[in-house]
Amino acid sequence: MDIVGFVAGVMLWGALAGLLLPRAVYRLAVEADLPRRSACPAGHRLTGPARGWLGLAVCPRCTPPAPGTRSRWRGGFAPAGGAVLATILVCLALGAGVGARPELVVWLLLAPFTVLLCLVDRAVHRLPDVLTLPLAAGTALALGAAALAEGAGGSWTRALLGGLALGGAYLLLFFINPRGMGFGDVKLALVVGQVLGWYGWPVLLAGTFAAFLGGAVHGLALIALRRADRNSPIPFGPFMAGGALAGVVWAGLGLGAAAGL
Repeated sequence: MDIVGFVAGVMLWGALAGLLLPRAVYRLAVEADLPRRSACPAGHRLTGPARGWLGLAVCPRCTPPAPGTRSRWRGGFAPAGGAVLATILVCLALGAGVGARPELVVWLLLAPFTVLLCLVDRAVHRLPDVLTLPLAAGTALALGAAALAEGAGGSWTRALLGGLALGGAYLLLFFINPRGMGFGDVKLALVVGQVLGWYGWPVLLAGTFAAFLGGAVHGLALIALRRADRNSPIPFGPFMAGGALAGVVWAGLGLGAAAGL
């Protein structure tokens, strides 16, 4: 496949997957003790494929908002532009870093779910079990299939061990300081650990360090701007995802350099 076709394919996947995220973000972005949304803000029941989880980014039965109207859920659901752009950029970064290796398919499949988790975590500071636990199992199965393909750049066994190791480390942090580490982060660590562990223990350590560094810098910036204090919670899922992305790209570029690419 030529580079133009490769880039176009990655971007197209990111755009199409990103378009499906706003409805899921709207449905999942609720507090832990509340049920998932089943109707748009105007009360129209969500319908469509997959029991209403897939569909347009706006409610087709809602009147478009008036120009200048400010609403958290404009047009029925979350605006699609940010989700599409984020998914495209993540997919492009993965494609540039990993190249046409078998595991790229796994990373591209994970990308929209990861963006979805980040958007939900940013909105309500929680990572829903309906995503984190199936994602951990799905990642293990997908990486097992990728490991059987010729040209795979990692180890399935190490990925599984990485998921258990990072999940255990986050669980320990949760028990030490439950106010500073959510249990959703522990479950997401099972996924992140597999992704980073696929490429090796140094990558796992580097990606984990990048996540905590990013979270610390963000927290200090908020304190400096007086938008938070030392006890204010911050969504850590996006930083975990960012650390995983940085680790994958770094490892992928290193493999490419070793192969003379």
